Amino acid sequence: MIISRTPYRISFFGGGTDYPAWYRQHGGAVLATSIDKYCYLTARFLPPFFEHRIRVVYSKIENCHDIDEVSHPAVREILRFLRFERGVEIHHDGDLPARSGIGSSSSFCVGLLHALYALLGRMPSKAQLASEAIAIEQEILHETVGSQDQVTAAHGGFNQVLFEPSGEISVRPVTIAPARMHELEANLLLFFTGVKRTSSDVAKSYVEDLDSRKRHLRIMKDLVDEALALLGGPRDLGGFGDLLHEAWLAKRALSDQVSTSELDGLYEAARGAGALGGKLLGAGGGGFLLLFARPDDHAAVKAKLDGLIHVPFRFESAGSQIIFYDPETEYLAEEQARANGRKHVFRDRGGLGS
Repeated sequence: MIISRTPYRISFFGGGTDYPAWYRQHGGAVLATSIDKYCYLTARFLPPFFEHRIRVVYSKIENCHDIDEVSHPAVREILRFLRFERGVEIHHDGDLPARSGIGSSSSFCVGLLHALYALLGRMPSKAQLASEAIAIEQEILHETVGSQDQVTAAHGGFNQVLFEPSGEISVRPVTIAPARMHELEANLLLFFTGVKRTSSDVAKSYVEDLDSRKRHLRIMKDLVDEALALLGGPRDLGGFGDLLHEAWLAKRALSDQVSTSELDGLYEAARGAGALGGKLLGAGGGGFLLLFARPDDHAAVKAKLDGLIHVPFRFESAGSQIIFYDPETEYLAEEQARANGRKHVFRDRGGLGS
């Protein structure tokens, strides 16, 4: 049995410039961090005593005979991508709800790839996990998603992620004093609005015509450098909240589906209670609301948003990990024998009738 743990993410600046339709022409940049809220994937080979050959447990339960019968798109295509031949059982659990702007679908893809690779006795790099998850979501599932979520889920940490027109993606850890990072963390609040939406549906409202939104996307990209300069310099950290507000106004202008009058009301209420800035995470349209407020103003902001769920969090740096590994040694021995060109001979390990 294998258990992978893959973090969700918070993106501060540059969202929208990580779509291939944009960065393949103009380049892109994102400032984002993984947080200590996770997606867990458990995988094991299914014993040959059941009528089904594949079992998938998430918000639904699927018992299937072959890969083509699996309804969950990501599970089906990842099993096909890895050319899975044996029966398998997969369980998903998450600390935060899906369709809420914290990169849950990409964390799921990265985590499932990681778990199934481990089940097969293989150890992919973080870059491989990210690139394969991007390919599965964008090229196989044809989801309207960017490329930042998979990178942050796989690598973890607080990073500047650069997207080159060549398609190359580079991850640059943000190196600032620990006290400065803790100060930033202490100024952030995260609330769940209760509004679920599919990010690709919201993204379609502006991704299909990014050229008409050049001015806004360039502002969002430039804010990455401004935020890095602020974090690394002596300026008051309140400027980070001001930059978040500026970024939200630019993102809000991308499409009328990015926000609603109800969500705008929540944001303005938080600003009225002392928040300096913030944003809806992900493509927008609902999900989680991130706010920057001085610690002395947190009580007032929470009181103003008392109908929402407040989610305390910390930054994390590990990325996707295998946290439990109990391989099926007989299967791995068989795979090794195949690699060496030898036919595997079954070894009786005792049991009933021995």
